[in-house]
Amino acid sequence: MALNKSMHARNRYKDKPPDFAYLAAKYPEFQQHVHTTLAGRVSLNFKDPEAVRALTCTLLKEDFGLTIDIPVERLIPTVPLRLNYIHWVEDLIGHQNADKQVLRRGIDIGTGASCIYPLLGATLNGWYFLATEVDDMCFNYAKKNVEQNSLSELIKVVKVPQKTLLMDALKEESEIIYDFCMCNPPFFANQLEAKGVNSRNPRRPPPSSVNTGGITEIMAEGGELEFVKRIIHDSLQLKKRLRWYSCMLGKKCSLAPLKEELQIQGVPKVTHTEFCQGRTMRWALAWSFYDDVQVPSPPSKRRKLEKPRKPITFMVLASTVKELSNKAAAMGWDAVEAIAVVRAWVEKILTDLKVQHKRVPCGKDEVSLFVTAIENSWIHLRRKKRERVRQLRELPRASEGILQAMEEEKTSQKSVSNNSDCENPKTEDSGVGFMVPDEDVHLTAGDKLMEESAVKEERSEPVEEEMETKQPETSLDKGSGNTQEEPCSSEEASNLTAEKEQNPKETSRCFLFKCLMNVKKEGNDVLVEMHWVEGQNRDLMNQLCTYLRNQILRLVAS
Repeated sequence: MALNKSMHARNRYKDKPPDFAYLAAKYPEFQQHVHTTLAGRVSLNFKDPEAVRALTCTLLKEDFGLTIDIPVERLIPTVPLRLNYIHWVEDLIGHQNADKQVLRRGIDIGTGASCIYPLLGATLNGWYFLATEVDDMCFNYAKKNVEQNSLSELIKVVKVPQKTLLMDALKEESEIIYDFCMCNPPFFANQLEAKGVNSRNPRRPPPSSVNTGGITEIMAEGGELEFVKRIIHDSLQLKKRLRWYSCMLGKKCSLAPLKEELQIQGVPKVTHTEFCQGRTMRWALAWSFYDDVQVPSPPSKRRKLEKPRKPITFMVLASTVKELSNKAAAMGWDAVEAIAVVRAWVEKILTDLKVQHKRVPCGKDEVSLFVTAIENSWIHLRRKKRERVRQLRELPRASEGILQAMEEEKTSQKSVSNNSDCENPKTEDSGVGFMVPDEDVHLTAGDKLMEESAVKEERSEPVEEEMETKQPETSLDKGSGNTQEEPCSSEEASNLTAEKEQNPKETSRCFLFKCLMNVKKEGNDVLVEMHWVEGQNRDLMNQLCTYLRNQILRLVAS
């Protein structure tokens, strides 16, 4: 049973599923439906209505002391699912913390032939039930099941006309306040839906069990959506006649429109849950008009707990630590111990990468850093540099003769401008008379200089490369200040500064990932661990870990 671990915490089958072998040995009527495989495993054919009925009757007898009869032509309930619903109703009405001597009253809309909800509620909690039914066969079987379990004082089964929900059922009992109502509505709108046509995702496997419900039990006009909407409209008239209204749903897609309907009608308290059992999931919706009721929290979106992941690690050998310590001493650092030396170099590398980090409390004989990566500044640095050099080499070039001629022209123009400056030293607009060389030639000459600097940068370390590549941009910005474009006014600059100060949180929210880094001794060596906290992609942390390891090895090699 794949979903058993997500059952209600109090469901007796959560950690102890039914033992078919034990039940078969104890109950002969169940044994005839059990098969033993060649591997010795005991199994049941859930496609066989007789086998499903035998299982339900056997579980109710073994675990709850209930004896029931169910016709194969009507809906055969599964016990774990119904028990999940009962336990959720307990949560809704606060049964666990309430006085057990106070009689709780509930309504089961469409109780079915088994009358299973009232039988379980009365047996487990001593609740009183008003159970309604429209089908003659179901009514007769339900009444019989109540009587043969001696629960007639707690369960009243009433026959109601077709399409009767709550309004007509409560006409005779106008003074009673009920604690809750339950309902397992017809899921389907027609025969095609019941057979899975246009109602079941084709990627899903076919149902693992047989559907034995009668027409009134599995189909209604408009399906479960319209059926529950009718209960909602009844509740708008009854309001505080019931403390909680609830319904089970067979389709998750029905939840959103029903919750929207409740919101439109102004219902103050609304919640929902999931019923997980075997390979089947169901959903339930509940609402109340009382302000003092405690609303159980909906299930977490992450129902399945993530398995703890192992940290990403790398080892710094004792010989490497010694070399790092010598380099640290040469730089005047105070780090002496192996852990402190490795931590100091890791902090320096992270600082050069502009990766945020801060020291956090940790255990003895280890140091911890909380790392926040805002941008990917460690991957493909050399590749980016090679790409930039390649682009520069592919730019169109002027011939050497043209370059020499333009240099001579440029020199002569400078001499002319210098003479004019000497003649008019106090002229403020002397820049207007400055002769700018042709744009194409100027770019070509500049490209040659940039290419030479880029080739030199490629031979340096990746961290140094990033720092140096920003220098041409700075020089370009300075050069643009000499042109005739008007610089930003001081008022505009102050506005930009104010905007940046107003939104400091916006930049802090944007990060690639966060991790906890532990540096600790492992014999004579030092182990560096990186534990994932949150972020976009765990591979990014792996990349940073590899970069740190490689940089430490390069420090020793250099």
